[in-house]
Amino acid sequence: MRLFFPLLTLAVSAALFLAQAADTAVKPLRVLIVAGGCCHEYDKQHLVLKEGIESRINAIVDVAYNPDKTTKATFEIYKAKDWAKDFDVIIHDECSADVTDPSYVAAILDAHKAGKPAINLHCAMHSYRWGNFREPVKAGADNAGWYEMIGLQSTGHGPQQPIAITFTDKTHPITQGLENWTTINEELYNNIQVLTGKPLASGVQIVPPKAKKGETLPPDAKATEATSVVAWTNEYGPNKTKIFSTTIGHNTATVGDARYLDLITRGILWTTGHINENGKAAPGYGK
Repeated sequence: MRLFFPLLTLAVSAALFLAQAADTAVKPLRVLIVAGGCCHEYDKQHLVLKEGIESRINAIVDVAYNPDKTTKATFEIYKAKDWAKDFDVIIHDECSADVTDPSYVAAILDAHKAGKPAINLHCAMHSYRWGNFREPVKAGADNAGWYEMIGLQSTGHGPQQPIAITFTDKTHPITQGLENWTTINEELYNNIQVLTGKPLASGVQIVPPKAKKGETLPPDAKATEATSVVAWTNEYGPNKTKIFSTTIGHNTATVGDARYLDLITRGILWTTGHINENGKAAPGYGK
């Protein structure tokens, strides 16, 4: 009987050791952030994202950054054969509205059609657009490809004002346990049409009245309320590739907000299949 308890203790210790060893044996997720282009502090934001992600989950984040601050920023990595093969998920954080070469865009989309998950942030929604993109695109149209990957079509935004974010689907693994919050001044992107995307959160913004050029505001002018979907999921292409997108993230202070980084990290875990139904990271992937 005296030997029983030492053996039991040894067995428990061995089980704990094996569990810890299994966790440490898990390979980190390989994440690629593609960042650059017009209108944002991408030189700072890609660093904030990298640090925020790596501090939250078991991941190694690589960055393809282009300091080009125009709407024509392109990225050399997309020109390589099998450009996405070394990564588990791609974060599109580019702002390249005037990059309109269909073959260049097709090379990006082909990787996602083949099954490579994606996260789309803020101005990625306004990239790679041509033709009459301000009107609802038609399924399969020449200028619909990027919107079909995202799952929602957006073409513009209002002024920078706080956005009240409400998680409308609180049962999804990405959103479980996350609290509604109000951003600092941010841009609320419009929704021209929701394609195959499934909304997770909506944003409401109070827009102050603004006089037209050369005119003055009437004394009874009132603010208006704008509402849009601000976070959603999508399943893209024949392989139903998992895609997560959010239009939030114009300002660096927002990108660095713990609530924003928690949302993005959950999106990474969901798109790569490393999150359970309760929103918890799979063994070996949480921190």
